[in-house]
Amino acid sequence: MALRDQLRGTGVAIITTFKSDDSLDFDALARVIEFVIDGGVEYIVSLGTTGETPTLSKEEKIEIANFTYDKVAGRVPVVVGIGGNDTRELVKDLQSFPLDKAAAVLSASPYYSKPSQEGLFQHYKILAEASPKPLLLYNVPGRTGRNLNAATTIRLANVPNIIGIKEASGDMAQCMEILRDKPKEFLVVSGDDALALPQIACGMEGVISVAANAFPHAFTDMVRLCLKGDFKAAKGLNDCLIEGYELLFAENNPAGAKAAMSEMKLIGNYLRLPVVPLSTPLHAKMKAYVSKMK
Repeated sequence: MALRDQLRGTGVAIITTFKSDDSLDFDALARVIEFVIDGGVEYIVSLGTTGETPTLSKEEKIEIANFTYDKVAGRVPVVVGIGGNDTRELVKDLQSFPLDKAAAVLSASPYYSKPSQEGLFQHYKILAEASPKPLLLYNVPGRTGRNLNAATTIRLANVPNIIGIKEASGDMAQCMEILRDKPKEFLVVSGDDALALPQIACGMEGVISVAANAFPHAFTDMVRLCLKGDFKAAKGLNDCLIEGYELLFAENNPAGAKAAMSEMKLIGNYLRLPVVPLSTPLHAKMKAYVSKMK
């Protein structure tokens, strides 16, 4: 199956699991991997921002990637997140990180520096040249402070080794412009769980999801129905998930997902500072929602 087809549907931006002493919890990560694969996700995205990568050391990232490859054991593709705001360091990471078993690399736009559109183009062009695996752009201006606009995205879509984008601007007009002008084989997937249904209706081919950590069955079924064009049935599932989307992102990601999964007894509810668990009132709402979704 072509890589583009493998990355169609639901990818899960998988969490990183910790113990109470702040160390990595690989037993819990193994449970999460089994849970999302059993839940029907088409692929796993390891070391995305949902994985709390800003607070992981390079050594921990390598451990997590290798553990994920081993536990997935080829059952679904694994995409690895390698992004940041130092282009030269990212080139080194792409050349030294264990990517032989990865299907692709997802690279978030540079944060904080707020480069121009030309700077964003040159950054990604250099990464594409250095990457041993196909590259997925990741536009998430709510985190990075700079939007990768439609014109730059289309420019990058014609750069060799760039195969698609996770588009999380939340700007439907921008999304439709990209979908209108992109090359036929350029993959566009949503990065906004709550907008996945209308974005697939406009032509996106799936979503890299946070919600699929906690609610993989309902979410992947919803996405598959959308891709089949059965939006009436998809809306029924999505209507049930709307409250979940709101709770997942009300305070911080992945605090919402971890609260839900701790209530399912999959993980301990541990995060690394500066991210903290949900407030007590919001956690109570999440607990009630999880109970309702069982």
